[in-house]
Amino acid sequence: MTEHAAVRVVVADDERMVRSALRAILDAEPDLTVVGEAATGAEAVSAVRELRPDVVLMDVRMPGIDGIRATEHILRTLEVPPRIVVVTTFENDAYVYAALRAGAAGFLLKRADADALVQAVRMVVRSDTLLYPAAVRALAEAHAAAAAPAPPWVARLTAREGEVLRLMATGLTNAEIALRLGVGSATVKTHVAAVLAKTGARDRTQAVIAAYEAGFTKPAR
Repeated sequence: MTEHAAVRVVVADDERMVRSALRAILDAEPDLTVVGEAATGAEAVSAVRELRPDVVLMDVRMPGIDGIRATEHILRTLEVPPRIVVVTTFENDAYVYAALRAGAAGFLLKRADADALVQAVRMVVRSDTLLYPAAVRALAEAHAAAAAPAPPWVARLTAREGEVLRLMATGLTNAEIALRLGVGSATVKTHVAAVLAKTGARDRTQAVIAAYEAGFTKPAR
């Protein structure tokens, strides 16, 4: 995607009216365009392969291949996968947590207003902040497994990388983290890359989920 190109979106939901509503909202924005729709997880996978969108709005509960398995397949098989935002009715849904662990960049409630939808798509494309950090924290508190020995990556983090990870969990952008720590944005970007590599995370959301599950960032079970 070039600097001035519209963000390309695929909408996957088994309800045609939901797809139509999401399309209408997104297509009304000059920097966003819906390039395809899907009614099942299998159709979502096919649409992503054919259309190569930047973002997928993925319903988690669809017939056949559900949104979680579709998300896993897309992220596992595409060299440059899109950012996937799970669209759900219930924010405390175990399905949503499973999708985030699988690599979804965030989630959005179906009752969210148009401004929240548009902001969410723009935020995940920017990818230097966490989408709805308080909601991710609540999901981790509700669904993270019981306490276990800290995984090896915890010991491999430097003190500064640990600071950066904890600040990532609060939803700060790279620029905001840089300001908080008194360092340059490029330095923060390097630390974020190191955190992702050491945690084995695809993106910030997966890294933060891993931090909650390891007890590195509170709350954790």
